Amino acid sequence: MRFPVDDVAAKRLREWIDAGEGGLDAVGLDMSEADLSHADFSESWFTDARLTNVKLIGAELYRSDAQGADLTGADLTGSSLVRVNLDDAILRNATLDGANLVKSSLYDVDASGASCRGTQFKGASLLGVDFCSADLSDSVFGENSFQVTLGRNTKLEGASGSIFGSVVIVEEEITRELSGTELQEWIAERGGVTQVLDRAPGIPKKDI
Repeated sequence: MRFPVDDVAAKRLREWIDAGEGGLDAVGLDMSEADLSHADFSESWFTDARLTNVKLIGAELYRSDAQGADLTGADLTGSSLVRVNLDDAILRNATLDGANLVKSSLYDVDASGASCRGTQFKGASLLGVDFCSADLSDSVFGENSFQVTLGRNTKLEGASGSIFGSVVIVEEEITRELSGTELQEWIAERGGVTQVLDRAPGIPKKDI
């Protein structure tokens, strides 16, 4: 483990380790550049925290709250983010390869340039997520609410499962909205085998 450079954040982390129980309260703290890999942060609070370039490889974050957190460049490879609240978070250029985001909530999230190779998204709410230039190769979906933005450089090879919703496609200076069969064909052209399902209009409630 490498402690954050910020003194307040480092002190809070040491106190939490010494306590040996409960979740970490890192609300609003600057945890940047820390290496917190393989630690158990179940039911912790990272709300509005700065977590840029943090290493959380293989970490357990079950039911944690990271709403509004800045995870730009963070490495969450193989981490468990089951039922984590990531609403309004920044995941720009973050690495989520092999991570488990089952039943997580991502509303209005900037995940542009993120690497999500083999990421499990089953049951996650993906509403207003920017996946432009992201790598979603081999990612797995399962009846996901999927109202996202995809770009010409978004990688979808091997992506599988099923999704609900319409998608905004940004290609050069042209923006268009695709749903149903058209969206399914667009994904298939890029090597994905995702099934686009029909559902009644309306945004589902968050399941956290």
